[in-house]
Amino acid sequence: MDSYLLDWANLLLRWLHVIVAIAWIGASFYFVWLDNHLLKPQAPDLKSKGVDGELWAVHGGGFYNPQKYMVAPADLPQHLHWFYWESYWTWMSGFALFALLYLFNADTYLIDKRVHDWSAPAAVAGALGFLAGGWLIYDQICRRFGRKADGAIGNDGVVLGLIAVVIAAAAWGASQLFAGRAAFLIVGATMATMMSANVFFWIIPGQKQVIADMRAGRPVDPVHGQRGKQRSVHNTYFTLPVLIAMLSNHYGMLYQHEHNWLVLIGLMLVGALVRTWFVKRHKGVNAWPLLVVVAALLAALITWLAPRPAASSAISSGTSSTASAVAAAPVAPAKVSFEQVSKIVHDRCLACHNAALAPKRIQFHEPQLIEQHAAEIYQQAVVQKTMPLNNATGITDEERAALGRWFKER
Repeated sequence: MDSYLLDWANLLLRWLHVIVAIAWIGASFYFVWLDNHLLKPQAPDLKSKGVDGELWAVHGGGFYNPQKYMVAPADLPQHLHWFYWESYWTWMSGFALFALLYLFNADTYLIDKRVHDWSAPAAVAGALGFLAGGWLIYDQICRRFGRKADGAIGNDGVVLGLIAVVIAAAAWGASQLFAGRAAFLIVGATMATMMSANVFFWIIPGQKQVIADMRAGRPVDPVHGQRGKQRSVHNTYFTLPVLIAMLSNHYGMLYQHEHNWLVLIGLMLVGALVRTWFVKRHKGVNAWPLLVVVAALLAALITWLAPRPAASSAISSGTSSTASAVAAAPVAPAKVSFEQVSKIVHDRCLACHNAALAPKRIQFHEPQLIEQHAAEIYQQAVVQKTMPLNNATGITDEERAALGRWFKER
């Protein structure tokens, strides 16, 4: 029952996380698009009201006319819509899911003793340290290198360059401490924390201060808008790298690679370039060469990570004939028996997939169940090599090869 309820909690939290993330990212995409498509108003009444840009659009049978004021309308409306709960709920639901799956099961999901052998409390502290430390370092970069002496925004190119170095270092560091799958997730979660913290600590407080000053008749300091815009731009370019980091941790061919941190950096770079393409396209700039670069990077990654054909290894099934006969012609490996497969599954898989404990309702405690889930065994243990998780039971390459041959011989 505990496993059953845990699966429901996992599903519902994941569903909530995806829903609110779609709302947040959708709003981000829309407003970046809107900012780059607004036109200078021609109507005298709009100019007199202080409208700096407008756009006519049609959607769902209705016509829309969004207008942007550089500061604010003279008569500030009492009711304003704020886009921030989408961000907060994305982070809160994501952290709840992270805690449920990874922090509460650190021995299984965070720790891979082949990577780094440490205790569960230390691994949990390390994971939380990445989230908090990543935000603090990022924030200090923006504070120290992103402002001029008068407090206005400085050279954001320097800031983005330093942020890229920090994220690359985080990818390398996480891959040296955590299981590959957890490392990818932690780096993505670290960037997502930066994004949500930008909204919570800078963008929304700055907007509220501007509104409070306007309602009170005080002069509005433009630095609040400048700082909020800076963090909003960062969030724009973080979006797709975060998404690819979160999605890629489901693919063992990526996070189990010897240089998985370089794989992750490559994927996030592709994400940043795709987002740049969107932004430039919205501005009317010819950005198609960026997609050529993206295609080249993806082709290089796919080629680099492609599985190499391995020499077939025979599984001994009896005594050979004479030594001269062996030397004269290679002996075809014997067919893998179900008994061999059953023993491998019993030794390497049954600890988790049994009658009492069955992640994703997959069980192997009876012969027919092994046959029933043969495709899953082949995909997870042979092709992707994601199971056993972090190779906790010590399955060997020979055993994986035997499972693969059995599946193909069925």
